[in-house]
Amino acid sequence: MLTSSTGNTGNPRRAGTPGGPGEISTFKGQERALRAGRIGTPGLLLSVLAASAPLMVVGGVMGTTYQVMGIVGQPLLFVILGVVMALFSVGYAEMSRHVHNAGAFYAYIARGLGGTAGAGASFVALAAYSALQFGIYGIFGFEVSGLLDRHLGVTVAWWVPALLGVLVVGVLGALKIDLNAKVLGVLLAIEVILIVVADIAFASRPGPQGLSLHAFDPATLGGAGLGTALCFAVAAFVGFEQAPVYAEETSRPQTVVARVMFLAVGFVAVFFALSSWLIGVATGPDHVVATAGKEGPNLIFALTGARLGATFADILHVFFVTGIFASMLSFHNVVARYAFAMGREGLLPAALGRTARSSGAPALGSLLQSVISFVVVAVFALTDRMPAGDPTTPVLRLFTWGGNVGALGVILLMATASVAVIAFFVRRGAGRAQAGRLLAAGLAALGLLTVLVYAVKDFGVLVSAEGSALSWVLPGVIGLAAVAGLLHGRVLRARRPQTHARIGLGNEAFQLEKAASVPSSSSLREES
Repeated sequence: MLTSSTGNTGNPRRAGTPGGPGEISTFKGQERALRAGRIGTPGLLLSVLAASAPLMVVGGVMGTTYQVMGIVGQPLLFVILGVVMALFSVGYAEMSRHVHNAGAFYAYIARGLGGTAGAGASFVALAAYSALQFGIYGIFGFEVSGLLDRHLGVTVAWWVPALLGVLVVGVLGALKIDLNAKVLGVLLAIEVILIVVADIAFASRPGPQGLSLHAFDPATLGGAGLGTALCFAVAAFVGFEQAPVYAEETSRPQTVVARVMFLAVGFVAVFFALSSWLIGVATGPDHVVATAGKEGPNLIFALTGARLGATFADILHVFFVTGIFASMLSFHNVVARYAFAMGREGLLPAALGRTARSSGAPALGSLLQSVISFVVVAVFALTDRMPAGDPTTPVLRLFTWGGNVGALGVILLMATASVAVIAFFVRRGAGRAQAGRLLAAGLAALGLLTVLVYAVKDFGVLVSAEGSALSWVLPGVIGLAAVAGLLHGRVLRARRPQTHARIGLGNEAFQLEKAASVPSSSSLREES
């Protein structure tokens, strides 16, 4: 019989040992296990970087941050957060060597802080990553409808391509993860090349202040929108922390996952700090906020068009859209795997914890995410004020609201996971041996909690035009998800203790079930 949640939090069992992903595939067929060996270091790195969508961040997030929040020091934010994320990755990467579970965040939190905390984290993860994906559908629909109008003379509402995007992503999400990685990899490589070309053009033809380093002055971080700007910057980093989600599908999770996380953090911090700085250089730091206000979501294309011509700007725009699509697919894959992990462990209906025999992908989790995405986009479409209102509604509402709500959830998960890492190793008696990593995790937790406080405090800056109630309603979505998850965990602990004890164990739970006595195994099956 499995131990209680108190016992499993410090459990030294590892998913990489016998009974891990490879061995469990022979137990109860393939249905409870994601297909192992599907993706290596290059494929995993491309998958997680695709979630950060470099061109979407440079063309969408950076312009919106300058426009709405008016923070000139955006490049400095990427540097500061790069340090925080690196500190976070130290403990998180070490944890990934001991726990291999598609539920990543909530599995780590469950192993460190107990099953109830893990249940709360699982609901937050679903809400956060779903919100991020919903927001991306908004900017995708807006950009595709704009391209159709400009180049083909076809006028369609933003929600038409957005809903089509939901359908296409749903189909791809049910396919093999290695195929998805190839699609994401090609799009990512093109995006990076185009951004580098644009950055060189900005540096070659700077604005009236030349190659000014003013954006790295701490004084540029002042302003009422700092918390929301931090939220946007965190959203730009989102992706690297998803690497453990694919641990069960990698060939060598003990080394591949950690390596990919550090590579991704370093790339994102340097690449985005440099690109946001050069956007300010292109306009001049004193003019970047005003220019962003004038150009809106078109900022990056106006700047490149003036330097590299309309043709390059059009090409950039096309791959801006494909980059958005790649990000949608990446987030879809992550949410589907969280739903799979939760279904497998009894946090959601057991049917979600099954994979398709043909592809090894969590097909039902993918379908559920597609249905929910369709409903959310449809609701925004029905309440849209276009064409009589603001034509950028899907960007300023669905994109910014979804992006910031999702970022709040991820920040909360990161901070909690950092604390869970400390608890996990201390309870295993490895606190002294892991002292350096635990110190890094503690510093990361403090930094992330500081960012979270600023983000919640300044959330009203983002929604001021929509009414003050939204400044607490939208962050409340994450709070509500956390409370619902914690209550669900408490109920499981009281009524289904064996299911509660299994939270965070992933495939290990079923290997333990196999090894246990027949009565205990039967009982455990009834619980699932």
